Amino acid sequence: MALATRRDSPWLALIILMAISTVGFIDRIVLNVLAIPIQAEFSLSDTQVGLLTGLAFAVLNVGLGIFVARHAERGHRLSLIAFGTFAWSVATALCGYAANWIHLLLARIGVGVGEAVGLPATQSVISDYFPPEKRATAMSVLLLAPPVGALIGAAGGAWVGQHYGWRTAFLVAAAPGLVLAVLAWLFVAEPPRGRHDPGADEDVPGIKAVFGRLFGLASARQLLFGSTVASMIGFALNSFVALLLVRKFEFTLVQAGLVSGMLASFPGAISVIIGGRLADWLGKNNPAVYGLLPGICLLIAAPLYIFAITSDSIAVLLVVMTIAALFQYTYLGITSGTFQNLLHPRMRATGAAVLGAIYGLIGQGLGPLGLGMLSDYLMRQMGYPNGQALAVAMASFATLYLWAGTHYVLAGRHLRKDLPASRTSNTVHLH
Repeated sequence: MALATRRDSPWLALIILMAISTVGFIDRIVLNVLAIPIQAEFSLSDTQVGLLTGLAFAVLNVGLGIFVARHAERGHRLSLIAFGTFAWSVATALCGYAANWIHLLLARIGVGVGEAVGLPATQSVISDYFPPEKRATAMSVLLLAPPVGALIGAAGGAWVGQHYGWRTAFLVAAAPGLVLAVLAWLFVAEPPRGRHDPGADEDVPGIKAVFGRLFGLASARQLLFGSTVASMIGFALNSFVALLLVRKFEFTLVQAGLVSGMLASFPGAISVIIGGRLADWLGKNNPAVYGLLPGICLLIAAPLYIFAITSDSIAVLLVVMTIAALFQYTYLGITSGTFQNLLHPRMRATGAAVLGAIYGLIGQGLGPLGLGMLSDYLMRQMGYPNGQALAVAMASFATLYLWAGTHYVLAGRHLRKDLPASRTSNTVHLH
């Protein structure tokens, strides 16, 4: 039975679920800046830091997220969101009690498990609150979570870590999620499934149909490849920005946390919102915009990042990285909204979980780990100073934005055909 306090309000749902996603990103990213004192205390290599910030989170998140999403296609999504939020917040708190690297690794796996339960259904819920022509905008608001979470997690985590210790920072990061889990349970109503889309009353399509949709449509396939590569680069770069500032420019922990958080937040928030609104506006008459706009932005971001990261001037690095971030994050909301429009209403939670699993394993899992391994190789085998080794490794990863942008441009060639078909013929070839 639904609670009497729950409201069928699109913007209330969007605000609370955006806050939950933000807290999830805080709990995910806070380790990036806390890795500086943790690395010193536990004598960790860059590879081990990359494992903690990436693959440890993704290892169980991948399969479990898909399993939970299958239940979400039939069950009560807000219950999963509330429980998952509570669970990953508890796991974040346990990170603060880690006695060694293995304990911290296990706690990070717990954070990934909690997010696998709580986050896949959020995009499905928002898609049922907003019609197709407004979804890129709504998803862009929901995906303010990464830039806002980056600022709070990096700057707040660094400040608490420097003044009260890295263990206390984990405890502080865990608290908001416990509150938001209760708010989601009490105040957000479960929306009618697929009320803005045809075919919502059909049976839940099988998992093969979901993969068939993601890999069978040419536009979805190109978006998947492009967004996976872009997520890998973004997770990798964000995991090591604070370390780069400390090593190469001798920033303090608080300075590195504040600056890295600001680099990933303000320009990111601007680009996510403007990108989503611009895509919805231009996409009414030309659906190809949903691929071309983020593709062009990623192609521009690549050389800007390379120039910024390899500069020996802190002023140049900060200014050019800010400009690059304005282009880098444009793809986030547009991609999520477009995928939701390409999927059948009862595929959306599973589709989001499949995408999250791919982004988690390849993006967050392998991105930071690969960058850390490359940095260690350049430093230990090639003799680069540690700051320069990390800068070269980050610049090397930034070149891959050219690859990601190309996939988005190719996706634009097929969206005019695929998007109208998905909106009017979602009942075709689902089983």
